[in-house]
Amino acid sequence: MTGANSGVGLATATELARMGATVVMACRSAARGEQALTEARQRSGSDKLELMLCDLGSLESIRNFARELQGQHPVLDVLVNNAGVITVKRETTRDGFESQLGVNHLGHFLLTNLLLEPLRRAPQGRIINVSSGAHKTGSIHWEDPHLTRNFGVWRAYSQSKLANILFTKALAERLRGTAVTANCLHPGAVGSNFGVDRQTGFGRSVMAFLGLFFLTPEQGAETSVYLAASDEVASVSGEYFYRKKRAPVTKKAQDREAAERLWSWSEKEVGWAA
Repeated sequence: MTGANSGVGLATATELARMGATVVMACRSAARGEQALTEARQRSGSDKLELMLCDLGSLESIRNFARELQGQHPVLDVLVNNAGVITVKRETTRDGFESQLGVNHLGHFLLTNLLLEPLRRAPQGRIINVSSGAHKTGSIHWEDPHLTRNFGVWRAYSQSKLANILFTKALAERLRGTAVTANCLHPGAVGSNFGVDRQTGFGRSVMAFLGLFFLTPEQGAETSVYLAASDEVASVSGEYFYRKKRAPVTKKAQDREAAERLWSWSEKEVGWAA
């Protein structure tokens, strides 16, 4: 479970642990991760939770994490790609990617490919990508994917969420005939610290107000937990879910040619060759 230190990620990790799963909480910050681990153990009543560090904004960190995880857990039943960032100003990852596309899509693209073998060893492996309804206004800006010339926070975020769905579709095709499935979801409008600047606190008061109208993290986690644990979706792959049901996506999100083009581009960006 990536991004397990707060919000929907922490709620998902907690609920899966409560259901009896061994959960590896992948977090970027050791301090926030330790705090989240303690909270998840207390809330779930389970000691089957582990913390491992992984910075999805660093390809080196992702490779190190995948190597360490496989050393400790050679079989992986479920991978929940939940971590996400949103930045008001254009920022870049350690490898020079625009942060939202770099973390929300490219980081998970590399991580997923690195963990396919342990997923294939499971009786029925599952990959779950947390996307968003924001994909509906998204486009892949092929001429400048990292938005070096015309950055906008929503332009970047919606592009990354569309990329999550296209990645899921292309991945499901590649996994056809195996026991591994790949699906994605919209968790709903969740009141959390997502989008709040940790250094300045910018956005905290706004999110506190909006939280009065949004879903709780626990409610937002319901679809992720459903896709991870329900027998109802054991053979379902390549779909987009909302409120534990299949939901429609835009024509852009169904574009097979775009999905394959994104896959090839992503391989080159992260230096991955199957």
